[in-house]
Amino acid sequence: MTQASRRERPSILIIGTGFGGLGMAIKLKLAGFTNLTLLEKADRVGGTWRDNTYPGAACDVQSHFYSYSFEPKHDWSRKFGLQREILGYMQHCVEKYRLGDHIRFQAEVQEATFDDHSNQWTVTLANGEQLTADVLISATGQLNQPAWPKLDGLDRFQGKMFHSAQWDHDYDLTGKRVAVIGTGASAIQFVPEIANKVEQLDLFQRSAAWVLPKPDRPFKHWEQTLFQKLPLWDRFYRYLIYWKNESRALAFTKFSGLLEYYANQAKREARKRVSDPAKLKKIIPDYKIGCKRILISNDWYPAINRPNVNLITDPIERIDETGVITRDGHHHPADAIICGTGFRASEFLSPIRITGRDGKTLNDAWKNGAAAFKGITVSGFPNMFMLYGPNTNLAHNSILYMLESQFRYVLECLEALEKYPQSAMDVRQDRQDRFTQVVQQGLEDTVWSSGCTSWYLDANGRNTVNWPGFTFTYRFATRHVDTADYQFLYPGQPPG
Repeated sequence: MTQASRRERPSILIIGTGFGGLGMAIKLKLAGFTNLTLLEKADRVGGTWRDNTYPGAACDVQSHFYSYSFEPKHDWSRKFGLQREILGYMQHCVEKYRLGDHIRFQAEVQEATFDDHSNQWTVTLANGEQLTADVLISATGQLNQPAWPKLDGLDRFQGKMFHSAQWDHDYDLTGKRVAVIGTGASAIQFVPEIANKVEQLDLFQRSAAWVLPKPDRPFKHWEQTLFQKLPLWDRFYRYLIYWKNESRALAFTKFSGLLEYYANQAKREARKRVSDPAKLKKIIPDYKIGCKRILISNDWYPAINRPNVNLITDPIERIDETGVITRDGHHHPADAIICGTGFRASEFLSPIRITGRDGKTLNDAWKNGAAAFKGITVSGFPNMFMLYGPNTNLAHNSILYMLESQFRYVLECLEALEKYPQSAMDVRQDRQDRFTQVVQQGLEDTVWSSGCTSWYLDANGRNTVNWPGFTFTYRFATRHVDTADYQFLYPGQPPG
């Protein structure tokens, strides 16, 4: 009898099939847990890499480090992977580890409720179907709910309108007057791709972005062969990427003055690529570099410099049937409006309603801001584990490294549950509060707290997104499960 057949319990539901959900499922299967189901709201896997198909979509983390350490890909076409190739890698993982039989597509989760009497989670799907499981793992990510701009008249526009995360490939932009709202990470990539097709592009910028050159190029065939023939070289190359990226954490968290080197680099690049003095003045940010996400691109500044690209910084007053009206009263006619306004990153698990012990909802638990012990477990919600939860995002390295730390921690939690049959583990509130306090104190002196408004901050101005340190310190913090951090509950045990 194999190890897998001996681990039919607990039953496990995983929400989402992005990098978090797929990686967790693979690790569970390799550890012998076979009673698992992945619930996916769409008709195929991929998460954000399935949804974001806009022109130019690519990763800003090097390919060899934006992949699982246990499943290296030797034939990446470029140093920084493109959307289609990353999605193909994820589909390869599904096939290799035979996850297909465990995935339910078109299974959007609306609600999840913990039953104190059975120690099980009941998950309700959009079609009304209910599923039960001993363990619930959320892998919805932070970039799955598009953020639409809050503008008067948005619903009045009679032309074509879509969000960059829901790109309409059937609509031909050639020769059109296009308004792009937002200059974040998505716009940085798709604006250069469409600028040479449209008649005019009006780019509405609320705040400029710090943009650095992207050290990208195609891999040569001999390099791909070397990665394949010499796995040790592939591992060493990944190791070099890790430490190069990791060193930047010092600048974000402790020595923000080091970032001035990159600020000067961005300014030099802008001056070299943008000849229009008016545009040049608008694209140099007025906030400290690193306070918002630093972007990388080789074609952003040349696109801004195009004569058919109009960079507009006057605030938008409203939208009417035919275009955009700015606060100065100017009307900017448009055939199409593209919203490159990012995601509701701080609204974890939105819009799923989660109810834990004693009828307590996650919204109630997080009324003062999202918080989780080690970004994974939340007090009052037993046997629920989050991947890419509060304060586990990075500004300097690959999120997959953080996810793999979380995979290992969740697996050890499940092994702890095996020692206490029929129990459910609930993190102690005081342990969660202590961890959250340390994280928030660590964030106080970081560059993200230097005064700008960013998607790292929630509605209360609290940074519930970023990890305030090195990724190896997070891995060290999650290397083992201390069962003293948890209480083990048995069916029908009263709260308290």
